[in-house]
Amino acid sequence: MPIRVLPDQLIHQIAAGEVIERPASVLKELIENSLDAGAKRVDIEIEEGGAKLCRVRDDGSGIEREELALALSRHATSKIANIDDLEKVGTLGFRGEALPSIASVSRTKISSRTANYSVGYSVSSDNGVLSELEPAPHSIGTTVEVRDLFFNVPARKKFLRAERTETQHIARMVERLALSKFETAFSLSASRRSLGDFPAARSQLEREKRVAQIVGDEFMANAMYVEHESSGCKLTGWLCQPTYARAQPDLQHFYLNGRMLRDRLISSAIKLGYRDVMFHGRHPAFVLFMEIDPRQVDVNAHPAKLEVRFRDGRHIHNFLFKTVERVLRETYAGAASAAPPPTDADHLMPTSEPTSMWPMRGPNQSSLGLRVSEPPMPAYFRQPSAAYPSPPAFERTSAVPTTAVGMEMPTVESQPPETPPLGFALAQLHGIYILSQAPDGLILVDMHAAHERTTYERMKAAMENGGVASQPLLVPLSVSVAASEADVLEEHAPSLNRLGLDVERSGPASVQIRAVPAFLAQKDLDELLRRISADLSADGSTRGIEEAINEVLGTIACHGAVRAHRILSVPEMNALLREMERTVRSDQCNHGRPTWTYVSMGDLDRMFLRGR
Repeated sequence: MPIRVLPDQLIHQIAAGEVIERPASVLKELIENSLDAGAKRVDIEIEEGGAKLCRVRDDGSGIEREELALALSRHATSKIANIDDLEKVGTLGFRGEALPSIASVSRTKISSRTANYSVGYSVSSDNGVLSELEPAPHSIGTTVEVRDLFFNVPARKKFLRAERTETQHIARMVERLALSKFETAFSLSASRRSLGDFPAARSQLEREKRVAQIVGDEFMANAMYVEHESSGCKLTGWLCQPTYARAQPDLQHFYLNGRMLRDRLISSAIKLGYRDVMFHGRHPAFVLFMEIDPRQVDVNAHPAKLEVRFRDGRHIHNFLFKTVERVLRETYAGAASAAPPPTDADHLMPTSEPTSMWPMRGPNQSSLGLRVSEPPMPAYFRQPSAAYPSPPAFERTSAVPTTAVGMEMPTVESQPPETPPLGFALAQLHGIYILSQAPDGLILVDMHAAHERTTYERMKAAMENGGVASQPLLVPLSVSVAASEADVLEEHAPSLNRLGLDVERSGPASVQIRAVPAFLAQKDLDELLRRISADLSADGSTRGIEEAINEVLGTIACHGAVRAHRILSVPEMNALLREMERTVRSDQCNHGRPTWTYVSMGDLDRMFLRGR
């Protein structure tokens, strides 16, 4: 066929194929337009999973009468005017292609009224043909009705799923948008049956209720509130404890400048922050909001605007990774009881603007600062410190007859004046768990998991403070790599050397390994080198070697920790409790399992029906 200009209707339908996958895609575009118009309430109605009707009504600023027809014209928008505006987009929509694309594959009607008029006006589009402007009763705001989606594109309509499936997609999409704008009220109904109602949430408590309504009470029961600002980036929201890890990344909600994203760089940075406290193959849960200068991000990189390009992706990656890692370092029992002194590691993240967290598990629920120091270098099972000495010896004042329980039960005459966060050890249960008396309840500690974490952090701190010991190879190992990989390895050779890896370029497409970290002497060096070069090529980091070293440290810590059924004395048990209180991330072992749990006196009273 000869080259020719396509008809406008076909152009619109091709554009629709880029942004309109299903009814949920239509509603996403319409709701985002409502939010851009400053709506404080958005009501969504659907019929037959959105295939028959998608209606969005808002109380935003409305569309001027003279501009209603223009709203259905291709690339007509009020949100940008020149290239400078495109480089600092602050709205959710900006390209002006959504409404005409939707109208080209449906029967669409827009009704709107601004504050300048006492009556509203409407315009319709049927198969791309515009109607005349007509008066229509309407309050200030806009209503868009999309009927018979894909009626003129049968091939696309065949790809729609069952009504129930499409309705579920719509419900999930509305929930994600409801998380992005707490100040806006949302309602969703299907055939006049309510599927969701989200009142405006202005206070912190109301926001937490909305989050719990959307992602579940269990999420909030395991969530830590985060608020941190540094180097032009601000992060707020909720991170879940590693013990709430998921088999699928189904509870990951991230918003950049109010825009919901599904971005690989962001996901990898957050997951990397969990690397020391989560099982392999598991996924963290979070609801996070990030704000940066709009000039630092290109939002015009994906047809559905779900992915973006950062001007400095490495800076964004490091900010997210280090913030998440530092927040998780605070998950230990002693974090709320005392602020540890600063260390040289604090240069990783400024501490003048603290991160606050809200741990919802365990006896400590106070707000924590971001500043954290590495744990001190304790001896194996350090004896109780002067700050928290061992409790006084139990004085036996009475005893239960041995015929009743087979042993005498001592009673405590007095409680020490100051009780540490994890309390004082009472006994060992089956050589596996430590039972400890807290100020208002009982704490149970998995001694192997707890000791594994404290050992790992102690070894990691020693490695970071003293550097990585390097072991020269008797015969340098030659590795063939791509020329681009050789370039990257040569460029980052000084950084690798500080990590104990001596790599030297030996040809256009080959390198030699002359020394390796002592921890990794028995590793597959070819595989390690390729993993490192991939990391360096992606974002200039040396994660590959760091993760390999951490993996070896974790294995050593696991094998070096006290084993089950080993009998510990009371001083040894108390020493482990004090060590946990000083150790970062001690709420979880290296595999993401909890190391301790708390049972309050109220829980125990309910268990034994006391007071009834």
